[in-house]
Amino acid sequence: MRIIYHPARLAAFALPLLLAGCSLLPTTRKLPVPKAPSITQTITPEDLVAQLNARWDAVHALTSTVEIQATELKTNQGIAKDWPSARAFILMRKPSNLRVVGQYFGVRVFDMASDGKDFVLEIPSKNKVIRGPSALTRKSPNAFENLRPEFFLDAILVRGVEPTDFYSVAADTETVEDAAHKHLLITPEYVLSIMHRKEGSQELKPARVITYHREDLLPYEQDIYNEEGDLETHVAYSNYQNFGANRYPSKIVIKRPIEGIQIVLSVEKVTENLTLPDDQFHVNIPDGTVVQFLK
Repeated sequence: MRIIYHPARLAAFALPLLLAGCSLLPTTRKLPVPKAPSITQTITPEDLVAQLNARWDAVHALTSTVEIQATELKTNQGIAKDWPSARAFILMRKPSNLRVVGQYFGVRVFDMASDGKDFVLEIPSKNKVIRGPSALTRKSPNAFENLRPEFFLDAILVRGVEPTDFYSVAADTETVEDAAHKHLLITPEYVLSIMHRKEGSQELKPARVITYHREDLLPYEQDIYNEEGDLETHVAYSNYQNFGANRYPSKIVIKRPIEGIQIVLSVEKVTENLTLPDDQFHVNIPDGTVVQFLK
């Protein structure tokens, strides 16, 4: 079949486009060219996990000095409540001992310790102590009362992979905007997904997802899920620096989407494997202090 094109019909079709300022010819625009890192490392999934486990196993105790900033986010109301920043001293000892002491202009504003089973939090300005189990059994209307110390342990040190865990590694690439230099950056990544098998079935439940930058093979994000498979904690690590023999992030942003809480740690000092006796994880409670028990 032969098709006959009528110039008059073509002109009638093109006229509205021309009147609207449209061109029948394609146009070319310049787009920003993303910049790739100078180094992109390659590693097998087995070696990536082995590296994570070696880093985790090498630290049995840790102390850190940080600036801590807490924010309560009420996204459904469009409100963010920032609490005054405080200087904090963090002590951790495996398997589950933790103590965090916060000061404001040299005055102690909170003192918290946990042994993994129970925790105690002293608030001197209110002459108050909060005690409770590390496992949350009943939610409180106060978002901060629903926090348990273990999320600090899980956020600051990235745990290794247990022998009973299942895992997979995927290669990915993210393009991000560098606002300071006004260009795009290509960030090649490895995404390590750690899963647990649901008892009595073949279903795998998400436990953690760790994102590594392939430029240095260090973790830059970690998502931690609860038993129901909900995202419980999101952690972003940035600005890695040398603290002693190892590199640690100098900024850690911890987000708890369920409670609507964000905690930003600006790390000033990290010391590994000091000997920390038991009394370092004990909070002295003054006589006459009001004690509140959480369930």
